[in-house]
Amino acid sequence: MTTALNAARRQRELAALADAGRVDIVVIGGGITGAGIALDAATRGLSVALVEKHDLAFGTSRWSSKLVHGGLRYLATGNVGIARRSAVERGILMSRTAPHLVKAMPQLVPLLPAMGRAARALVRTGFVAGDGLRKLAGTPATLLPRSRRVDAARAIALAPTVRRDGLDGGFLAYDGQLIDDARLVTAVARTAAGHGAVILTRVAASAATGTTVTLTDELTGESFGLSARAVVNAAGVWAGEVDPSIRLRPSRGTHLVFDAAAFGNPTAALTIPIPGEVNRFVFAMPEQLGRVYLGLTDEEAPGPIPDVPQATPQEVAFLLNTVNTALQTQLHPGDVRGAYAGLRPLIDTGTGRTADVSREHAITESPSGVLSVIGGKLTEYRYMAEDVLDRAVALRGITAAPCRTRDLPLVGATRETVAGLPTSLVARYGAEAVEVLAGANCARPAEPVADGIDVLRAEFEFAVTHEGALTAEDILDRRTRIGLVPDDRARVAEVAAEFVAEVH
Repeated sequence: MTTALNAARRQRELAALADAGRVDIVVIGGGITGAGIALDAATRGLSVALVEKHDLAFGTSRWSSKLVHGGLRYLATGNVGIARRSAVERGILMSRTAPHLVKAMPQLVPLLPAMGRAARALVRTGFVAGDGLRKLAGTPATLLPRSRRVDAARAIALAPTVRRDGLDGGFLAYDGQLIDDARLVTAVARTAAGHGAVILTRVAASAATGTTVTLTDELTGESFGLSARAVVNAAGVWAGEVDPSIRLRPSRGTHLVFDAAAFGNPTAALTIPIPGEVNRFVFAMPEQLGRVYLGLTDEEAPGPIPDVPQATPQEVAFLLNTVNTALQTQLHPGDVRGAYAGLRPLIDTGTGRTADVSREHAITESPSGVLSVIGGKLTEYRYMAEDVLDRAVALRGITAAPCRTRDLPLVGATRETVAGLPTSLVARYGAEAVEVLAGANCARPAEPVADGIDVLRAEFEFAVTHEGALTAEDILDRRTRIGLVPDDRARVAEVAAEFVAEVH
């Protein structure tokens, strides 16, 4: 079955689902966890429908730091289990399932006078422990190099705007970095579709029980009932809207977006300890499209859950003040090109700071029988999906094959370079980069969508014909990340709208 998602397929499969009236598994939520569950279920031989009220990766899954963490932070807090799982799952993504989307990211901790001997020893010990986690997970040093100390000249070469005064070199370590988190979600969802999963965006779920749910097409307003052997709630921070018995404690993580030139076009993530904190850092990470993302905060976010969280002035000031402690040339609010904020769906333990709340996931069952997966980290999405499917199979007596996703490549998976194509295109599409260009029907497919924006016209078309984009916002905010910089968004909004209109 084809992996292409588009408006025609959505309409066809939505009608077929309404006619059939029944599947094995219904998944509510089109973030990374929901997409992972749909892929796991489909590859076990189960019929599965994923429904998402908005778009793929609409919520928290597009607002991360774009990191595939190896679990070092959790090791430092004594949570050995989640640390080891994170390292294992990182290795799976980098070596087998998504090597085209996840690369090794160098992280530089500059050794400046403000960092005392004890703090330096703590960082170095942590990095050595991270090397141990990598080995334990079986990830070779050819994929994730060992940590080491570098001299001042090398530190400046990696992060050109680092403070020079008293710079005593730095500690260099490596972690996994996604080209983009929303692209990972799309790749997982398309892989699931290729194995027979029905992936439906702009479809809302309501009145969910353990075996039934009402679905409403947000584009037409039409509704129908669907029966299932198991209904799985993977709605993230909105999980409580599906199961009111769930108690979450969201925290807001904010990032600022800069032109990479503001940081001297770095090749390593500048990693700055937060004053007065232990094992918490601010990261200035080189990203696609010539950008640097600076993050991140961890602030309590009580109250109603917004569709699109917003950064606060206090968070912007905190990030700028912290990064400036390690910079030769100070950054100012005018240097910020954009900002984004996401809500972590943390389990409410009732006490402590959100920064200290466990990132462990949990599986719950509502009084009506809905299975919910809450909490967790993006890195562990595959493991969480396996865990909740194992639970569903056991509880409902469903006959299914064992989980296959540990060794299942996602669409585009390759570690090979694709000759003759732009490196940015290969970084985003992997083995599919050839098809993106060769299969395009638009005029001037190899031209950028606008001067100075490293996205081709063919990519806009592919977003609509293969990646399920139904609106210009889907293209700009999730299939590409042009929309993170409002000025760039304004320059290409009409172009994106034209592609949607032409294909539809």
